Amino acid sequence: MDWTKFPKVELHLHLDCSLSYKVVSQIDPSITHKQYLADFISPAKSSLVEYLKRAPSNFPLMQTEEHLRLVTMDLFEQLQKDNLLYAEIRFAPLLHTSKGLTPQQVVECVEAATAQAVQDTGVEARLILCTLRYFSTAQSLVTVRLVEDFRGTYVAGFDIAADRPGNVFDDHLPAFQYAHNKGIPCTAHSGEARGSGNVWDTVHLFAPSRMGHGVPCLDRPELVELIRKKRIHLEVCPTSNIQTNTFDTYADHPIDELYRLGVSVGVNTDSRTISNVTMSEEYEKLHRTFGWGSEEFYNCNRNALDAAFISEDERERLMAQLTEGYQQVI
Repeated sequence: MDWTKFPKVELHLHLDCSLSYKVVSQIDPSITHKQYLADFISPAKSSLVEYLKRAPSNFPLMQTEEHLRLVTMDLFEQLQKDNLLYAEIRFAPLLHTSKGLTPQQVVECVEAATAQAVQDTGVEARLILCTLRYFSTAQSLVTVRLVEDFRGTYVAGFDIAADRPGNVFDDHLPAFQYAHNKGIPCTAHSGEARGSGNVWDTVHLFAPSRMGHGVPCLDRPELVELIRKKRIHLEVCPTSNIQTNTFDTYADHPIDELYRLGVSVGVNTDSRTISNVTMSEEYEKLHRTFGWGSEEFYNCNRNALDAAFISEDERERLMAQLTEGYQQVI
């Protein structure tokens, strides 16, 4: 099956971890392909800590307006080749200020590049601004207020990502409370490495409408039921979860069981470079491992569009395109 022909929706995608070698070498010609493979791509099995160590290789390449524009356009080229109908792209603006850009200028640049890329490629998209678990309360508030400042543009939501030991909720509760008070859509990374307890706390403390990952929950049936009843969409990234040893093998991944239990799940790459995977390749793995076909992928894409941070008019338009696209390929 040629999965590239199927239209796709991806809600969990990191801009600053999805640089192709083409754009990396364009920005810094001194980086060889061998170095790119070693420093930008995670091993097939590692840990969340080791996985995230690849991310800083990207940051120095994204510190000017031109480089941010190039990286954004590069990602849209990848999405177009992968037949993405719609994508939500996330990044942390505060990570791109080391050469003098303000967080506001960073968002302005990426938002403008996104607008141009949507026009050039036909891939519809929105942006999610991330705070990071090791950021301070003040930095989280700066980030969520940027989402508010850019309301009505391609900027559509707020997220928390990255890793930090211990209790990370207290520092970031004010930002999530601010988001809820202002009607800002929220997602939150959860359960990448800490298990079902972290997922439970995320649901109750941050109250997001979606969770990035969120999959280690089957050991607590009451948590699965809570996620299902609240219709919290899980942005599932199977290959990434195997790389970080959240699960041992692809066959151990709970995406199929969660889908069968009626949980809203979608398929995502997480970080196209660090995970070294496309959506089409992820589909092939799910097909080979769990026997998924057009029905499962269509339903997961519908789940994702239902949970997308877009207007109802846009949702209906994209749903119609998704349905038409599947009718043409099955």
